[in-house]
Amino acid sequence: MFVIERASVPPLRKPTRSSLSGALILGVLLSGFSFAGAQTSATQKSAVVPVNRETAGDSPDDPGPLAKNLSSAIQPRAISAAMKKVADWELTVAEPSFNQQWTFAALYDGLLAASSTTRDAKYHDAVLHMAQHFDWQLLDKRFPHADDQALGQAYLDLYRADPQPVRLADTKAIMDRLVVRPDDPHKLLWWWCDALFMAPPVLLRTYAITHDRKYLDYMDHEWWLTSASLYDPQEHLYYRDSRYFTQKQANGKKLFWSRGNGWVMGGLVNVLEFMPADYPSRPKYVEQFRQMAEKLAEIQSPDGLWRSGLLDPDAYELPEVSGSAFVTYGIAYGINHHILDRAKYQPVVEKAWKGMLSHIYADGRLGSIQPIDGQPGKFKPSASYVYGVGGFLLAGSEMHRLAESKR
Repeated sequence: MFVIERASVPPLRKPTRSSLSGALILGVLLSGFSFAGAQTSATQKSAVVPVNRETAGDSPDDPGPLAKNLSSAIQPRAISAAMKKVADWELTVAEPSFNQQWTFAALYDGLLAASSTTRDAKYHDAVLHMAQHFDWQLLDKRFPHADDQALGQAYLDLYRADPQPVRLADTKAIMDRLVVRPDDPHKLLWWWCDALFMAPPVLLRTYAITHDRKYLDYMDHEWWLTSASLYDPQEHLYYRDSRYFTQKQANGKKLFWSRGNGWVMGGLVNVLEFMPADYPSRPKYVEQFRQMAEKLAEIQSPDGLWRSGLLDPDAYELPEVSGSAFVTYGIAYGINHHILDRAKYQPVVEKAWKGMLSHIYADGRLGSIQPIDGQPGKFKPSASYVYGVGGFLLAGSEMHRLAESKR
């Protein structure tokens, strides 16, 4: 099963291109793991319970009370306070388990955005220490799997801030292998919609750094192959993958997964950020972005968020915060970059931001995040997973820009 593969145990050592024996792997797992880059004191380490390495989060029965001191005002200071509360808690519990998996890659993107927004260097520094620990290498056992390339976004953002060759070398080498790979007529490269947030942002950054159009052209070619298969032109939403073309929700409507469509919105943000204004197919991305934003705004729930199954909200008791966060990130970006009408969409993201804040606990835990999956599902109110926190921090960075532009 694909979901089991994605939930596999992350590497516990600096990566090499050789494999470990089964006995050695078992020994490492049984001996425990301490991330070399974690910036926690000995006292803190004894009190911190790292996130589950297989699931990148947890769902305790008693997460404590919800936060009562957060303001949902669309003001820079209030937004920064919410971001820092969530980021500080996540860094404390997750940094000892930092790894190279796609789950954590989304968190690293959010942490870098949080540093830029809040001007607190500790989030940036934590990601930098992770990258140094793993020698700036991507996972490379499942090439060309997009999930294993997702970490490249953080590496390349750190490279763009400080262009040391080591920060680029391994990611670029893998992108170079990718762009010469011939298409398989029997299987899409990016056959699941999540992939559009994993690989395209890395190809786009490689293009931005090198100015070599081959990375951009390859991304464009593969995006529209995936879109032709998974994008529903009537509903203006993406199927997670081809298994869901004929599946229905309990109410008889088509099955579209919240987080999957959130991943696509995040992928579109990256396209619009790095693709030149005169690139021939850019208008197609703008149109798809607008179509999806309009549909998602139309089906927003009264609490401001989106359910795990987008077209049957009554079937899901809780909203799904990770999908909601990436949708908010995308729509807020569209407003900030004059792609979406501010008067129409600002109330959407303000309502969504307020809704997400209602799922923050007193200690900073961000709840109501669906565990690793590839379809709609149910979960506990306390469920918190690193990719959802990453999405929340990305959304906060765009909400902060929106608030600044109001002043």
